This record gives sequence, C-alpha cells and structure tokens, in this order.
Amino acid sequence: MAPPKKYPDELRARAVRLYRESDPKPVIRRLAGQLGVHPEALRNWIRQDEADRGERGDRPSATEPEELRRLRQENAELKRANEILKTASAFFAAEPDPTRRRS
Repeated sequence: MAPPKKYPDELRARAVRLYRESDPKPVIRRLAGQLGVHPEALRNWIRQDEADRGERGDRPSATEPEELRRLRQENAELKRANEILKTASAFFAAEPDPTRRRS
C-alpha cells in the first residue's frame, strides 16, 4: 500500500498551475517557499505534469504504469494459453502405437 500523501492533490494542482501560467517562469525554490512545499516535491510535480502532457520523454506519464501492468498481465495470460496449445498440439500430433489393437 502506498504511504499517505504529504500534500493534498488540490495544492499540487494549484502549484503546477501557478508555475505553468507564470511568465517568466518563477524560481522553483521561491515558489515552493511561498506555497509551503518542499522544492523537490514541486520540481517532481512539474516534471510529472510535463510528462503527462507529452512534453518530456524521460519520465512515464501517469497512465503508463497502469497500462504496463495490464499489458504484462495480458502477456502472461497469452504465454499460458500458448503453452496449453503447444501441449495439446504435441498430444494430438503423436503417432498412435502400431502394436495397439483397435476395437
């Protein structure tokens, strides 16, 4: 289970919006001090927002971890199905024993 969040989501959204709407961009350390948040927290929020908007390629967007989990689960299911099909194929492809009598 994830630890509880130190800052509310509303504060995070407001901080990122303030940063994005400012021109020129404020110094993160100063803005963080004004909002009462740790500068690295604000920096990470901004980076994540940029990744979610497709402006950064060095971080996954917020939806990518869930998609990756779903694709891994689907991949595992397909591998199991493939193994079952291989086993069934080998079973039905086996030649019958010529010494066995048919009734």
